[in-house]
Amino acid sequence: MSDCIFCRIVSGDIPAREAGSSDEALAFHDLNPQAPVHVLVIPREHFGGANDVGPTDSERVWPALFDLATAVAQELGLADSGYRLVVNSGTDGGQSVGHLHLHVLGGRRLAWPPG
Repeated sequence: MSDCIFCRIVSGDIPAREAGSSDEALAFHDLNPQAPVHVLVIPREHFGGANDVGPTDSERVWPALFDLATAVAQELGLADSGYRLVVNSGTDGGQSVGHLHLHVLGGRRLAWPPG
């Protein structure tokens, strides 16, 4: 989608500081980090949000996102101390970009519940 900022990052039209990639997903550092480490992991294919991943896509999209997220967490030194994976869905869930994405947050002790 040409009007989707994350699709434009995937296509290379908008630069991003890459943290990792796979055939199905791309990870990059968030421009507005909420923790010392804040990486976004997105599918290369556009899905508006969690509810848009249907049964036929679910078996490849979710594993691709979680596999890349855990690999990035390991690479960035978060695996031993811990980290949080978050998927926001919809306006009330805090989703601010209409492209499915997973947040990898770490580098400090994270409070629960969040804000």
